[in-house]
Amino acid sequence: MKKIVITGGNGFIGSNLVNFLIKKKFFVINIDKNKYSKGSYLLKNIKSKNYKFYNFDINNKKILKIFTQYQPDAIFNLAAETHVDRSIDSPKDFIYSNILGTFNILEQIRNYKKKNKKKIRLIHISTDEVYGDLKKNERSDEKYSYKPSSPYSASKASADHLIKSYVRTYDIDAVISNCCNNFGPGQFPEKLIPTLIFNILNNKPLPIYGKGLNSREWIFVEDHCKGLFKIFKKGKKGESYNIGTGMNINNLKLTKILLKIIKLNKIKLGNKVKIKFVKDRPGHDFRYALNSNKIKKKLDWKPEDNFISALNKTFNWYYNNQNFFKTFSKDKFFRRLGLRL
Repeated sequence: MKKIVITGGNGFIGSNLVNFLIKKKFFVINIDKNKYSKGSYLLKNIKSKNYKFYNFDINNKKILKIFTQYQPDAIFNLAAETHVDRSIDSPKDFIYSNILGTFNILEQIRNYKKKNKKKIRLIHISTDEVYGDLKKNERSDEKYSYKPSSPYSASKASADHLIKSYVRTYDIDAVISNCCNNFGPGQFPEKLIPTLIFNILNNKPLPIYGKGLNSREWIFVEDHCKGLFKIFKKGKKGESYNIGTGMNINNLKLTKILLKIIKLNKIKLGNKVKIKFVKDRPGHDFRYALNSNKIKKKLDWKPEDNFISALNKTFNWYYNNQNFFKTFSKDKFFRRLGLRL
């Protein structure tokens, strides 16, 4: 049985990937420091014998002990600080986790390779935000220059460059994925879609930054997991692969679509559930959009989930799992971030 290490496996994408790989009959070792919650809501009912959880930071050299004990075939690095607003308030945390944490993983892979004469494949999950703000109709492919705009995207761009240097200098077997905005079950409530759903279910206004015209490309998390699996199986060492759907939509339109979905589900809206335009994020990029032809042509991946049906599936999950929101600190997740300059 093949063994996979997932760092950040209690996070949103990580926990979905853990479940995906267990269903694929892999032995999964999850490493997470549980910074934002006591554990993953999506993993609380795992009963598989092919799953182990370790609670420590990716900057810890204990990662080498995990490699030595389990001799994994690959490691998916999803351990990261991810929220742009949070990076504006506290960039130091992003440098520590996203750059230094990635550095430690690379070093422990290198140490393991030296001692055991065996490679571990690294699949590093990055973001479309490294490419920066794009013009209308422009789409960034993998050869596009990096132009990060926030401490978050700069930290991810730094990690990407560091990984490519280790591939060339130390012959590390690593591949990078750059994905668009994810959504789906179990996403932390600081992100746009779960924030909107939480507020709708609790009769609160729906905060939209600026005029709501900032455009993002959206992907259902299950499609992202399938793309990562393709990269693990077929991705070429040292290469980057964009994972996107081509489905761009601005925040205002997305909010209106979500409200229509809720009405179709015959759920009555409270009198305070109204769109409320709020102060914009400092340095807010207007548009991200990926050209994902490479992964489609080279690795035979394409998104399977329709945006509307996936958004409906997402809403219904939150509606039926409202206790999920209670697992987070209101102080950490339900207050506005990114305004402390």
